[in-house]
Amino acid sequence: MKILLAEDDPYLSSRLRDELARQGYVVDVASDGEEAETLGNTWDYDAVILDLGLPRRSGLEVLRNWRARGNRMPVLVLTVRNSWQERVDGLRAGADDYLGKPFHMEELLERLRALIRRAHGLQSGNKLRAGGLQLDESRREIVLADGTRHPLSAVEFRLLRYFMHNIGQVLSKRQLAEHIYDEEEEPDSNALEAHIYRLRRKVGKDHIKTLRGQGYMFVPEEKGP
Repeated sequence: MKILLAEDDPYLSSRLRDELARQGYVVDVASDGEEAETLGNTWDYDAVILDLGLPRRSGLEVLRNWRARGNRMPVLVLTVRNSWQERVDGLRAGADDYLGKPFHMEELLERLRALIRRAHGLQSGNKLRAGGLQLDESRREIVLADGTRHPLSAVEFRLLRYFMHNIGQVLSKRQLAEHIYDEEEEPDSNALEAHIYRLRRKVGKDHIKTLRGQGYMFVPEEKGP
C-alpha cells in the first residue's frame, strides 16, 4: 500500500516514515503543501496523512484542491489537538478522518488501516479475509482454509495485502510495483514475477490469475475443474 505523508516537522516526519515502512507501507514524503498537492495529483495513493499546518500552501487548501479535481483518495488529517475549528474545517473540506497532535503511534496506524479498508469496502481488524484465505497482518502470515500458516517475506506481504484490497481487479505490473516497492528496492519486472511465483506456491496458484498483456488478478475462491 502506497502512502503520502505530508508533514513539515522533520523529526515527526522521519519517525512516521520509519514506522510506516516497518508496517509494510511504501511511503512518499512531502514537507510543504505545494509538493504534497503535486504528488497527490501525480500518484495513485492508497491513503494520505496530511498535516493541515504545512508551509507554502496549507494542508486545508491542498485538500480542497484535491477534492475540487475529483481526487477521492482517503485522507487522514493531523491537527492541533485543541483546535476544534481546524478539525471541523478539515472534515468540511473532505477529510475522511482526523487525529489531534500529539498522538499515539498505535492509534494513527489503526486509523490508517481502518481508513484504507473502508475505502475498499473491507472490514477492520488484524486479518484480511478472502474466500478461505486470511492474511494475518500482525504476524505477516497467510492462513489457509485448513489452518496451515505460511510466513511471508516483506515484499510478499505487501503484494498479497495489495491484492486482497483489490479483489477481482486487473492490476498491471507497473501498478503493483508502485504500490509494493519502496525507493530502496528496484521495481524489476522479473523480480516481481518471481515474488508472484513464490506467493502462488503459498496461497494456491489459482488465486492469482495472469492476464497476458494486462497484468494480474486476485480471486478469492479457487475454481474447480
